[in-house]
Amino acid sequence: MGGNKKKISRRRFLIRGGVGTLGVVAIGTYLFRNPIRRKILAVADSGESPYLGSGMEPMLWFEITKENKVVLHSPKVEMGQGTFTGLAQMAADELEVDMNQISVVHAASISGNLDSFATGGSTSISSLWQPLRELAATLREMLKQEAVKRLGFEASSIKVENGVIRVGDTELTYTEIAQGVSKWEVPKTPALKAIKNYKFIGKPIPRVDLNSKVFGDPIFGMDAEMPEMLYGAVVRPNKVGAKFISADVSKAQTMPDIVKIIEEEDFVGVVAKSFTAAERAKEAIDVTWEVTENWQTDDIREMVKVGKGKAFLLQKEGDNLKDDDNLIAMEFSSPIGAHAQLEPNGVLASVEGDKVTLKMATQVVALTRKEVAKRLDVDEEKVNIIPTYLGGGFGRRLHTPHAVQAAVMSKAVGKPVKYFFSRREEFQHDLFRPPTHHQLHGKLDDQGNIAFIQHDFSSGDVAIDAAMLPGFLHGVLGTDVGAIRGGFCHYSGIPNIRTVSWHVDLPFATSWWRSLGLLANTFAWESFMDELAIRAGKNPVAFRLAHIQDDEKGNRLKAVIKAAAKKANYKDKAVNGRAMGIAASTDAGTPCAQVAEVSVVNNEIKVHKVTCAMDPGLAINPDQIRAQCEGAIIMGMSASLYEKMELVDGELTPIIYGPYEMAQMKHAPKEIDVVLLQGSDKPGAVGEPPLGPIAAAIANAVFRITGNRLTQLPLSLT
Repeated sequence: MGGNKKKISRRRFLIRGGVGTLGVVAIGTYLFRNPIRRKILAVADSGESPYLGSGMEPMLWFEITKENKVVLHSPKVEMGQGTFTGLAQMAADELEVDMNQISVVHAASISGNLDSFATGGSTSISSLWQPLRELAATLREMLKQEAVKRLGFEASSIKVENGVIRVGDTELTYTEIAQGVSKWEVPKTPALKAIKNYKFIGKPIPRVDLNSKVFGDPIFGMDAEMPEMLYGAVVRPNKVGAKFISADVSKAQTMPDIVKIIEEEDFVGVVAKSFTAAERAKEAIDVTWEVTENWQTDDIREMVKVGKGKAFLLQKEGDNLKDDDNLIAMEFSSPIGAHAQLEPNGVLASVEGDKVTLKMATQVVALTRKEVAKRLDVDEEKVNIIPTYLGGGFGRRLHTPHAVQAAVMSKAVGKPVKYFFSRREEFQHDLFRPPTHHQLHGKLDDQGNIAFIQHDFSSGDVAIDAAMLPGFLHGVLGTDVGAIRGGFCHYSGIPNIRTVSWHVDLPFATSWWRSLGLLANTFAWESFMDELAIRAGKNPVAFRLAHIQDDEKGNRLKAVIKAAAKKANYKDKAVNGRAMGIAASTDAGTPCAQVAEVSVVNNEIKVHKVTCAMDPGLAINPDQIRAQCEGAIIMGMSASLYEKMELVDGELTPIIYGPYEMAQMKHAPKEIDVVLLQGSDKPGAVGEPPLGPIAAAIANAVFRITGNRLTQLPLSLT
């Protein structure tokens, strides 16, 4: 932003409720180029992603209502992480309005306020930290300029508070200023406030969406409705890799309440007057599938072993000592994991001529718009995606082909069509967390310090070859940028380091899962670090600290390890049947350490308490961050102790909750203690980093009780 003042026609801004909605143009493209692939991948592993707005059209951000309140139209979606509250705090401080004067809604794609990066990667708050405050501050100055013209006073004599501009006894509300303005002058971006002068940033402000959720307002995708809407279903195979050959729809066509059977080259859909009728007709369609392989879980385990895929050297420091005969070696593995979010995927689509409207829970508004426009052969500007709140995202809603299918069905029947996956479909056709296999080798010197360490890890795709990143990037980068998260060695004080990523192509769809490769990679790294500490005869806390350099990144990692150990009163021996395990990781620039206190009763692992120390930089809303840590820890525990998918005769199973085991309330720790540090003056990633240490922390504690080193997820003593 910045530059000379410029006139912007009021027609360039949407008009709502009789008051001119004020928009601010945010222009900027962030480019990153580096010919060294290892450097690029290192940035992908630990860096932060910038805000990637379109920068081509005026983007609607703020709306001033008749009640002198401000509505923020967010390009980031709310999927339970509390992002809307943090964004409201940042905007309110620069806009000079009170928190009860600001609300946040999802920006519809027709507004042009699109973020090409989507919502994910723990970047919603951090990526908007700078641009959103600049937009809010600029809007404040635009209103002040109009007030100066209106009142005829010097700008220096103006005071702004709670959406009211005052000069002496004269005052104008933002609403009064906005009314009747035909031209807006956009000034240079004003200086932003010092952090110490903010009233809301850094405070535990209650969530702005609290009332809607407590009172059950219809804010989720499954709640969406339109007049005269019908219901859709799509025929899907039960087996992995099944190829559609033909379908006999004669029986389904004669069933009650069926409106139309849609036969496309890539799918067969049913439109009916009710969800039940659509599902029954779908089951009545006789489909011929071609299946070339009945995959089993053991086939996948063998496929994903280190050495079977394509290797790429990620990290190379010092000498390669892997041929040394005295190396300590261990192997670790993790299974296929489902997203298992509560709300299944779905969409409500309406096609009227060349205008398309979709109400849906999606993390990729811009990508969904593009895919639907291409399939229907309409301009992207004619497709309006209206995002809803997400009943769980975790990366599952980064892929939205069901939006295309619903749009095709709506066009075929000329009415809105609501299409949602059944629970069985959601499990069988998830985009799974890929299984992994790890080999670690290390050597201790005569003083008990690590002389050499190597991590070889194998995985299917996590980010590349999914909807957001095309498959050709394998050739550009050499490996998958999602699978490597947490795979690097973050112990910078080790003289000789090697990390090698092995990429394999799996026969079923895999994609983004909360924290990407972080959970499995950190489980392997931190379990091995614990084993090395024990063999060196050293305290695992002191052992870790001794292998971290005194630089900015290292000092932040040291700080969270020390804080977690101190807060938990870490002990390295089991006491009265309970033991503690410690683990740490750095993800997307945010270091996190956790201490798990566990016991083992009848061969069952019970987690009693987790102490988490994390340095997310500036905490916009400390309560929000603590809640994110608690949620990530519970989700990580669930994946670490219970969750796994199997392949049986080509079918992914289980297909319902219950058989797909997950952590329940009775399994939750009695206490989760979160300590927040601030090693940076700007906000960093929050949503995914706390998933990293938990599996290793639990496993390291179990070792101190049983003497048994658990090397497979989910952790089990039987």
